[in-house]
Amino acid sequence: MDDRNVGYAQGIGSSDIGTFADNLAESLDRQMKIAFEPEERKALRRFSSTEVAGLLRVSTSNLRNRHKDGSFPEVHTDNRGHRFYTAQEVDELRNILERTGKNAESYRPGRRVGDRLQVLSVVNFKGGSSKTTATIHLAQRYALRGYRVLVLDLDPQASLTTFFGFRPELEFAEGGTIYDALRYEDQVPLSDVIQKTYFHKLDMVPAGLMLSEYETETANALARRMQPIFAERLALTLEEVEADYDIVLIDCPPQLGFLTLTALAASTGLLVTVVPGMLDIASMSQFLKLASETVKAVEEAIGRRVTWDFVKFLITRYEPSDGPQTQMAGYLRSILAGQVMTEPMLKSTAISDAGMTQQTVYEVDPGQFIRKTIDRALTSVNGVADELEQTIQMAWGRR
Repeated sequence: MDDRNVGYAQGIGSSDIGTFADNLAESLDRQMKIAFEPEERKALRRFSSTEVAGLLRVSTSNLRNRHKDGSFPEVHTDNRGHRFYTAQEVDELRNILERTGKNAESYRPGRRVGDRLQVLSVVNFKGGSSKTTATIHLAQRYALRGYRVLVLDLDPQASLTTFFGFRPELEFAEGGTIYDALRYEDQVPLSDVIQKTYFHKLDMVPAGLMLSEYETETANALARRMQPIFAERLALTLEEVEADYDIVLIDCPPQLGFLTLTALAASTGLLVTVVPGMLDIASMSQFLKLASETVKAVEEAIGRRVTWDFVKFLITRYEPSDGPQTQMAGYLRSILAGQVMTEPMLKSTAISDAGMTQQTVYEVDPGQFIRKTIDRALTSVNGVADELEQTIQMAWGRR
């Protein structure tokens, strides 16, 4: 019999699907090791003087002069005399500026005494709205800006975890994910599952397929009246590490289940991603209606209101030259007024191409792209991050 017809003759069973998964996992693991040789882990590139000046909010001439007068330590210089900095070295310069600069506090934009931890959930009802892309770019930008950042992958598909160079189906098959810190039996402290990353000042908590068990377990826990209930579990879990971070970003799954509700109840702010198309906006409308009704039920269960410092809508995968998209973006702004962010996240080949190798526009070598393309992507992502940063600062009573 022709081997190509075996599947039709014998049928494809669950063991065959398992074999497909094993073969893919092994191949992906090999590809990742090849991509990140020799460390077999992701590593962060160095940043140019122009990039560093932008991160520190100083002029390039100021940066250059501080090196000349010896107040800044020397860093790696290429054969053309151009300086390049690691993320740690950028942070060291920030420390120096904080001690010696005129506006010392501006170089440390994170929490001060009395500021509460900002917990932002990135949400939408459907996939393909760039939730994970937005989450990781915001996290990396804020770490580069000097914030202490923690990201939580709350999606069992674990796309965000993979972005950080982990293979969840191999490395976390036996545990070590956010599920361990949320489950109802044998719960572990959040600090036990926090992973240090290759990105300075950016930690993450991975996800894995076992996280999907949380949905079923929560339904059973509610029937048995187990405490604390799901709506309080993440908030209580975060208390252990609250002093260690300024911002927590949560990549939520693309449905309004117990995982998303757990995140919403623990959040101080929401970022709703939406592609400017009629079907996507209709889906988001349904999400908001269902979320409103469900959160009311959560409030009754926990005996308190669930409130957020802000709710912002981020237009993603935006093409300014696309007439219908421009119309839909305008429609959103007319209905939701100031809740829609001014800066959209553009649809960019630089962002999508970087994502092919689990990288962001902050990680890729700019020389691998047409200058205009990478600059356009960076301008877009930086604009989104900076606008949301102002919102966070306002929640802390600044600006």
